[in-house]
Amino acid sequence: MKDDVITSRPGAARRLWLLFAQTVTVALALYFVVAALRPEWIERAPVQVPVGPGASTVPVLQAQSSPPTASYRDAAGRAMPAVVNILTSKASRETHPILKDPFFRRFFGDRLPPEEQVSSLGSGVIVSGEGYIITNFHVVEGADQIEVGLADGRKAAARIVGTDPETDLAVLRIAERNLPVMVLGEPDEARVGDVVLAIGNPFGVGQTVTMGIISAVGRNNLHINHFENFIQTDAAINFGNSGGALVDIHGNLLGINSAIYSQTGGSVGIGFAIPVSTARNVLESIIKHGQVVRGWIGIESQDITPELADSFGLARKSGAIIAGVVRNGPADRAGVRPGDILLAVEGKKVTSTGEMLNLIAGLAPGAKARLTLMRQNRESTVSVTVGKRPRPKPP
Repeated sequence: MKDDVITSRPGAARRLWLLFAQTVTVALALYFVVAALRPEWIERAPVQVPVGPGASTVPVLQAQSSPPTASYRDAAGRAMPAVVNILTSKASRETHPILKDPFFRRFFGDRLPPEEQVSSLGSGVIVSGEGYIITNFHVVEGADQIEVGLADGRKAAARIVGTDPETDLAVLRIAERNLPVMVLGEPDEARVGDVVLAIGNPFGVGQTVTMGIISAVGRNNLHINHFENFIQTDAAINFGNSGGALVDIHGNLLGINSAIYSQTGGSVGIGFAIPVSTARNVLESIIKHGQVVRGWIGIESQDITPELADSFGLARKSGAIIAGVVRNGPADRAGVRPGDILLAVEGKKVTSTGEMLNLIAGLAPGAKARLTLMRQNRESTVSVTVGKRPRPKPP
């Protein structure tokens, strides 16, 4: 009889343990279901937080820390240190004629009022550990002094290495070391709808980050710059953001913020950035040659509109029609004539004059290039020796 009792106890204990385990499993399952479907039913337990040197505490509700599900703080943290503030100043060129009169200056000398200093604010991006900074040309145009403010609080005088008014870009350099550098992204991979961050110093309030999406790529014919291939974004870009960074969600540079469409001076959700591919080409050319070197073939062009195509009886409704050819220029020597339609440059299709300008500018001076033309509705190919684009004359 004792043996029966002894052998039955382990079986009873096992049944109790299984019952307990099943109860706990069901309870946990219910908890997770409620937490997922009705989280408000679960009250957070008050945490006793000390409020003084004694033992007295006040019961409060404390949120549980959890990683944000949709935060771009990592991208901002990587990109912001490489975005700088740029303060430029220049003496006012408007001086009253009487102040220039030698007789007047003879009597008043040093007591004459000093020339007024005009200051402006912008942004820039450090792209090299050697101190090279890319910004907009209009930020530093005509500046007598340029001061760069780094994100870590350092200040440094900057000098202009070179400028490119035709893309509204400029390259500066500072002598500081241990600089944060922004990683250059791949603009060709940018697509409409991608999330982007705009970083700069709007209105002088300090470094600021705004978020938006890419609204369009390859924008041209906006008559902002001579060479246009803008990234359009609805991320807020305001006064002082010029020259700042447009970055992707990984903190890589996609473009240099350049312009906005606005009738008030504030952001209305239509901003434009120069692609990093253009900025990289300008940077490398200025460092290597001291200026931007572009291809040139000596033609003037005009967009083909449906109305123009109908009036001239053209079969093609889009592209670039050659309106003029520079005498004895590369195109003239190759046999290009006014009225020809440029279809392709080195096999790359031409759909507008803006695209044509960018394709020709990307050719190396001295190289041979194939132009595909249409003349009297007949297609042909000519070879042209690319020349060097003349430097634009200052205004």
